[in-house]
Order: sequence, then structure tokens, then C-alpha cells
Amino acid sequence: MRVETKTETEIREGANPKAETEVALQSAPEKSLEAAPIASQRSEPLRRRLPDERKAFVHHFSVGGHEGYLMVGLYSDGQPGEIFIRMAKAGSTIAGLMDSFGIAVSMALQYGVALKVLCDKFSHTRFEPSGWTGNPKIGYAKSLMDYIFRYLALKFLDADSSATPFEAGDGRTETSTGSTLPDPHDPITQNTDAPACKDCGAIMTRSGSCYRCGNCGSTSGCS
Repeated sequence: MRVETKTETEIREGANPKAETEVALQSAPEKSLEAAPIASQRSEPLRRRLPDERKAFVHHFSVGGHEGYLMVGLYSDGQPGEIFIRMAKAGSTIAGLMDSFGIAVSMALQYGVALKVLCDKFSHTRFEPSGWTGNPKIGYAKSLMDYIFRYLALKFLDADSSATPFEAGDGRTETSTGSTLPDPHDPITQNTDAPACKDCGAIMTRSGSCYRCGNCGSTSGCS
């Protein structure tokens, strides 16, 4: 007598769809459990919050006659963790933009963005208002952001600017590179129709029929 194999028995009796469904349901949770550790391994950004009581300082600045206040909150190691910029009246467009920008920079600092990266990105950006600052270490600022981040770089990064101005003996402002900055109170300097230098952004002064930059020495095209 021939003995039926297991395969022949299953073909004769027919497959059990209910049993196949139960096996599929039992294997589904196992697959989801295998994928769970992969999702848990994803690193979340960490925020380094400032302590409830922290040191801070306020810096008054003026760019082309536009005054404002820069408030910087510090970590225990003396590095900045938040900034606030106060300009114009509360509720105005400028005040709202500066508040929002300060919050964005503060969040970036607390989530680990290096201050040097921010300073390199926003320094020397050019838009109005621009002008003389009265700060001998900065001199002419091309914009509010240019002044704020150059100031932060000088304050916290020990930035060695190659064009750091200082007062010369004759009353003119001279840079470490040897070029001379015109006195901002000189009537010649206060030339409202003078263009900005395309190389450094300083206001040029008239030299004959052309303009010359007293900061970097470039001209508007004349020899």
C-alpha cells in the first residue's frame, strides 16, 4: 500500500485559508518591532537652554544716525546664548523685524550653530540704513546686520580685522593697513551725492571729476 506524503495530503484536503491568515497576522507585529529600533536611533537636535538667572549686557549703537540697543544673554562660560535688538517704537515694522530676527539668531545659538558661522554669514551685508557708527573698531557699517555681527565677532571671537581703524595724530582715522578713513564730521565727507565704494562700501569723496575711496583707495574709474 502506498503512503501519501504531506504535500499530497494538503492538495487532497485543500489549503486552510484561515490558518494562512493567522500566520500572516502573527508575522506582522514582528516586522513592526524590527523597524522600531531604527526609528528610535534617529538623533533629535538638542537645545542648550540658558539658565533662569544669567549674565547679560546692553550695547548702544548708532548706524548712520539710526540708534538701537543690542542685548546679549550669556551662558555660564561667557558665550552668547541669546540676543535682542531694540530699535524704533514698539509695534512698528522695524521693531517687529528686529525682534523676530533676534529670536531666530537666539534659537540658532541654542541649537548649536557656531557664532562664527553667523558672523561670517551676516557681516558685510549691504542695505540701508548704513553709515558711520562712532565705534572706532568698526568705523563705517554697510548695514545694521553688518554692524551687529562685526561687533559680536570683535566681542566674542577676538576677530583680527585687517582694517581696524584707529585715530591718527592729525585727527584723521587710519587703519592698520595704512589707508586713511576720512573724518565723518568733515564737510567734505558729508557729500550726500557721493556713491558708496564698490569694494568696501565706504562713502567715497570727490577727487576732481571722479570719486576716491579714503578707506581702500579705489576710484570710480579715473586714474
